[in-house]
Amino acid sequence: MADILPWQSGLWQLLAGREQHAHAYLLHGPAGIGKRALAEQLMALLLCRQPSLAGACGDCRSCQLLAAQTHPDHYILEPEEADKAIRVDQVRQLVSFVTQTAQLGGRKVVLLEPAEAMNLNAANALLKSLEEPAGDTVLLLISHQPSRLLPTIRSRCVQQACPLPAREQSLDWIAQQLPELPSEQREELLTLAAGSPLAACRLHELGVLEMRAQVVEGIKKLLKQQQSPSQLAEAWNPLSLILLFDWFCEWAHLILRYQMSGDEQGLGAADMAKVIQYLAQKTTPAKLLALQDWLLAHRQKVLGKANLNRVLLLEALLVQWANLPGAR
Repeated sequence: MADILPWQSGLWQLLAGREQHAHAYLLHGPAGIGKRALAEQLMALLLCRQPSLAGACGDCRSCQLLAAQTHPDHYILEPEEADKAIRVDQVRQLVSFVTQTAQLGGRKVVLLEPAEAMNLNAANALLKSLEEPAGDTVLLLISHQPSRLLPTIRSRCVQQACPLPAREQSLDWIAQQLPELPSEQREELLTLAAGSPLAACRLHELGVLEMRAQVVEGIKKLLKQQQSPSQLAEAWNPLSLILLFDWFCEWAHLILRYQMSGDEQGLGAADMAKVIQYLAQKTTPAKLLALQDWLLAHRQKVLGKANLNRVLLLEALLVQWANLPGAR
C-alpha cells in the first residue's frame, strides 16, 4: 500500500486514531493534493481486520481482497466518463449496495469522487443513505469544490478539510516524482497547478507546458493582429476548455489587480507578464469587469458539463480579448 503523503501525516493520525468513525466523511480541498490517496488509505483501514495507527495491516483476508479489487464490501462511484456527471441510476445502484448486509461480516465502505459531479437528482437520491446508512457503512465523499454541493449533502457529513502543502514541501515531492525535469519547469508546473503537487505531475503528463506555450504565443499573435479569433479557436479546439477558462479568468484578474495597484510583483507567471502590463495600460476596468463576468458565467457552464459548441465558444472569448485594447 502506498505511504501517506508527507503533508497528510497529521490529518492521518487524527483520522486513524478515532475510536468511532462517522457514517459519512466529506474530504475536501483543492484538486491535486492527494485526497483520493487519503480516502483509499482510510477505506483500507476501515475494512482491515487488524488495523493500527499506521494503517491497514496488508496481510489479512480483507486487505488481500481489497488489493485484488475483489472485496465484496467496498464500492467506488465515479463518473462513467471523464468530466461527465454522476447520474441518478448510478447512485441508485450505490444505495442498493448500502442496504445489503456486509458479506465479510464487517464494515461496508463507499468512496465517491468527485461529489460535486452528482447532478441534482443523483444528489437527492443519496440523501437518505447519507443520513441513515444501513448497517456499519461508512461513506467517503471527496470534493474539490464543496461549495457546489447541496447544503443537505454537506450537513450530513463530517466535513474534513485536507491540507495544501507548503510550496517547498511540494517542490521536494515533485522532484522525487520527476527527477529528470529541470527545477524551473517543476516550479512552473506547481504554479500552474495552484500549488497542488499531484496536479502538477498530472499537468506534466498531459503536456500542459507545451499547451501553455501554444496558448500564450497565440494570444500574442492575436493582439498583434497576426492571427484571427476564428483561426485561433480552430487551433485550440483540441485543448482543455476548463484549463483555458482557468487561465483567462486568472489573466483578467491579474490585469485588474495591476490597474489598481501597479505592483509588478503581482503579474503572475513570467510568460504572460508583459501582456498583462500591456492590456492593463490599453483597456478600461469596465471592459475587464464585463469580460470577467462573461468568463465566470461560461466557466460555470463548462464545469456543469453544458452541451457547448467549443469552437464558437472559444471564438467568442477571443473576440472579446482582441477588443480589450481600445479607447480609454
